[in-house]
Amino acid sequence: PRHIEIQIVGDSFGKACHLSERDCSIQRRHQKLTEETPSPFMTESLREKMGKAAVKAAEFIKYEGAGTIEFLVDKNRKFYFMEMNTRIQVEHPITEMVTNFDIVKNQILCHAGLVLPEWLGKLKPRGHSIECRINAEDPSKNFMPSPGQITSLHMPGGNGVRVDTHIYAGYKIPSNYDSMIAKIIVHASSRSEAIHKMLGVLDESVIEGVKTTIPFQKQILADSMFISGNYNTNFLNTFQYKELDNE
Repeated sequence: PRHIEIQIVGDSFGKACHLSERDCSIQRRHQKLTEETPSPFMTESLREKMGKAAVKAAEFIKYEGAGTIEFLVDKNRKFYFMEMNTRIQVEHPITEMVTNFDIVKNQILCHAGLVLPEWLGKLKPRGHSIECRINAEDPSKNFMPSPGQITSLHMPGGNGVRVDTHIYAGYKIPSNYDSMIAKIIVHASSRSEAIHKMLGVLDESVIEGVKTTIPFQKQILADSMFISGNYNTNFLNTFQYKELDNE
């Protein structure tokens, strides 16, 4: 199946809206690696149905703040409720990119008594956004954790590029916590342009002293199955990573 989730936000007066979907089907051991919005699998009809279902669920429980309702979607575009995450999620920046709506800020405002505006329920995603999670892991050694000191660091920037991270040159990655050290997000006018932009951005990214999943992410983005948009949660079970000499 596809793993597609709907971002919702609810105020303290019983009203909820959805901010379109995110496709989180590129996963390893049920951990998301690459996310995008809009989903290449989505249709306007399916988006409307899933959005209405998510809003109905959120309003029924009088949900307040930002949250995500997650679904599995089969090849016939029938969708099935999986779970609700009652929090801001790692992949929220791609939704912010295509909606120009600050989810973190508005979650706080919802708890402060904000009434959600009528136009929010009519938002349509503009352009395309992709996020790559960068982990301190060695893809060539079955994703063995790679804690240690970052000796050199250069992160990308520019129009339509966002980096969320806490690392810096000299930072010591501990072995005690989650291996994710950065999120790289791009936004472009089309999916094809977003893929090319992300490939360029990953080429610019320099993290030395430890192994990371950047080379792995580059190969995912260049894979014909990913480029076609015809992938599902089984994608990485058949994907063959090739370690290159310059990595």
